[in-house]
Amino acid sequence: MEFVKEFAAFLHQKEVIKFGDFTLASGKKSSYYVDLRLLPSYPHQFRNMIKYLQNNIIESIGLDSFNSLVSVPTGGLIIASALAIEIVKPLIYVRSKTKDYGTSKSVEGQIYDGMKVVMIDDVATTGGSVINAIKSLKEANITIHDAYVIVNRMEGADEALKDVGVKLHSITNVMQITQSLYDQKLVGADILEKTTKQIGK
Repeated sequence: MEFVKEFAAFLHQKEVIKFGDFTLASGKKSSYYVDLRLLPSYPHQFRNMIKYLQNNIIESIGLDSFNSLVSVPTGGLIIASALAIEIVKPLIYVRSKTKDYGTSKSVEGQIYDGMKVVMIDDVATTGGSVINAIKSLKEANITIHDAYVIVNRMEGADEALKDVGVKLHSITNVMQITQSLYDQKLVGADILEKTTKQIGK
């Protein structure tokens, strides 16, 4: 997993992953924070990540198994946009709430009945935002079986998505990142222990 080793070191060096005491958007306490919105500021590493994600999708489900990519604003949408250009596939996205003006749509982009999509997001924690998007997609008669994220925080998203018939794939997870950083002597045993406890909560 040479990519994961280099990617983990990069995330740590640029403080895309930080260790300490943080409060997440959900209100949950966390011993680390992952901010992948910083990634597009480093185009070389960002493109390497997109290419790795592309290869992951090709190897696991193939590009012919879906018609379009779908994402949710904002973190995942930047990644999905870059990937859509690389694989030359359409892109749609699901709003977190239906807009109260214009067409009042929750799903933006060209859609049609029976459309097959693959979800792209940046980080998965409990899977809540993705599940809300999946609900909107199914209401629009859009089929989804797979979701891809860059980092899986390993705090319930896999199981939550499985319950709605969607398989969660990830480039890496927080334990692989932390273990790699520990192996490279970039973090200490205390941080490795805190991360292990975090995913067990």
